[in-house]
Amino acid sequence: MIEIVKADITKVSVDAIVNAANSSLMGGGGVDGAIHRAGGKEILEECKLIVTLQGVCKTGQAVITTGGYLPAKYVIHTVGPVWHGGNDNEAQKLTDCYRNSLVLAVKYDCKSIAFPNISTGVYHFPKEKAAKIAVDAVSEFLAETDKIEKVIFVCFDEANEILIRIKLSERLNSV
Repeated sequence: MIEIVKADITKVSVDAIVNAANSSLMGGGGVDGAIHRAGGKEILEECKLIVTLQGVCKTGQAVITTGGYLPAKYVIHTVGPVWHGGNDNEAQKLTDCYRNSLVLAVKYDCKSIAFPNISTGVYHFPKEKAAKIAVDAVSEFLAETDKIEKVIFVCFDEANEILIRIKLSERLNSV
């Protein structure tokens, strides 16, 4: 039910990929920029409409757009927390990113979803803490539903891939 790969998330064929977006939803660097570039202008146009209707996307929240030219049908944009030493409720906000993305996936009848390593790049969330939160949040959600058949953690770098594998193994061994 949970897979871990080191790959380019823009090339993963699933119902929905998650974008580690910024609050403006207008693209940017890292995975956000890559998804906007690969998916085309249709994603940006839908993001602009969302911002017009509801304003910026707050940290921990998620919104959904078309996948444009991506192999995924949808892109779920979520805004991860910037790391401030753990004193700004960052862990809960990161948990909310995963949970709210999964809620949207279920709402849009997505059976498969791929996540990047949210907030571990320019937002400086400690990779080990982020890996544990990601694995725990996804595992807990999957225990509550049978609507999602596959979750893929798509790691950009080897460090994140190893940490996700370790945290998943620890969780499975503790059950």
